[in-house]
Amino acid sequence: MGKPKTQRALPDNEARAVTRLMRISPQKLNLVAQLIRGKPVGKALADLTFSRKRIAADVKKTLQSAIANAENNHDLDVDALVVSQAWVGKNLVMKRWKPRARGRVGRIVKPFSQLTVVVRQIEETA
Repeated sequence: MGKPKTQRALPDNEARAVTRLMRISPQKLNLVAQLIRGKPVGKALADLTFSRKRIAADVKKTLQSAIANAENNHDLDVDALVVSQAWVGKNLVMKRWKPRARGRVGRIVKPFSQLTVVVRQIEETA
């Protein structure tokens, strides 16, 4: 008895990792996600390691999680992995207020984002 096993959403040669509630705006996070799209994972990790953006360390951690998922859960070859997709989505937005002149108030929004990284194993062409 129990629920039937759900179908796998990704093909057999792909693995993904999702990080939710990243404390940065989606627009700024997308700048770092563009850095790694379509690159081999070794080059993408090197680019994130030496990036000057604050959020690059969290993106690197998400990419490492996707690589570990590919290796341990789906038995994919780590040396043949490429970042096939990396997309950014909105998450919650905290609203704060700051006093302004003449008794008014200024609204401050503190957005959160979520990042999804999909890695794909490519066939070696020799």
